[in-house]
Amino acid sequence: MDVQKQKNAVAVLSVASNTLLVIAKLVIGLAIGSVSVLSEAIHSGVDLVAALIALFAVRTSGKPADEQHSFGHGKIENISGAVEAVLIFLAAGWIVYEAIGKLVDPQPMEKVGLGVGVMLASAVVNTIVSHMLFKVARRTDSVALKADAWHLRTDVWTSAGVMAGLGLIWVGEAIWPGRHFHWIDPVVAIAVALLIVRAAWDLTTQAGRDLMDANIAAPEQEWLRQYLLNLKGDTGQPDIHGYHKLRTRKAGGTRFVEFHLFVSPGMSVDEGHRIAQIVKADIRKHLPNCDVLIHIEPYDPSRDSQRRRARTEH
Repeated sequence: MDVQKQKNAVAVLSVASNTLLVIAKLVIGLAIGSVSVLSEAIHSGVDLVAALIALFAVRTSGKPADEQHSFGHGKIENISGAVEAVLIFLAAGWIVYEAIGKLVDPQPMEKVGLGVGVMLASAVVNTIVSHMLFKVARRTDSVALKADAWHLRTDVWTSAGVMAGLGLIWVGEAIWPGRHFHWIDPVVAIAVALLIVRAAWDLTTQAGRDLMDANIAAPEQEWLRQYLLNLKGDTGQPDIHGYHKLRTRKAGGTRFVEFHLFVSPGMSVDEGHRIAQIVKADIRKHLPNCDVLIHIEPYDPSRDSQRRRARTEH
């Protein structure tokens, strides 16, 4: 299965699993009157919307560059991640509002065991699906799938929290008949909301970073600088004299790298092109899915500023 088919397949799986979980949580939450289960239904609803956005994003990002989008469609994945983060913030606000209402006016719950069961099923399903999403996201460097995976992984944690809260109510009322522990339900719901906000913030910073054309990841940027500084010795090319004007950015899973490479002024066009191709191939081996643009520039040792940039820029 090629990269695009893998991305599409796990995105569709995420949509299907979230649809089933939303239905199950809504039915059980309404049946037993649990605000924490209903909050989880809303959380899964947000996950479903996020999964649909991710599906659209991975399908769109897979389109090749065209006349209107000469750098490709990769940034749709970053936009997807930002939209998903906004949805999570909204869901968290709704959960807190409902939970506060339940704290002010607590309502008894029936058949708490059903809530525990649906939360257990949710945690198991989302653990499996999120693992698959993370696996494909790492393999394909997909921002949209990674955001969707974090949505589901957060749902695993929150489902476990809700399950623990319902379990405490169940056990507490069994041990101490006549005493009510319904306050635990909205308190757990608020804790769920706080976890959701944390996930939303992380997604916002991650998606926004690439939308603002920040440099590629720090370890990758450092490797690139060291490679370019050591280029002359590594390639055995005495006509290479350093580099300057290094710029990097990322759109979706594609990295963009451009810089000027200083070479001996007497070098032929053919030789300059040959060296540029070698350098591009080396960079792409270490930085997969990388678009590299190299400007060949004649080196003038009489220009102190140029010589200083060529030797010390990093």
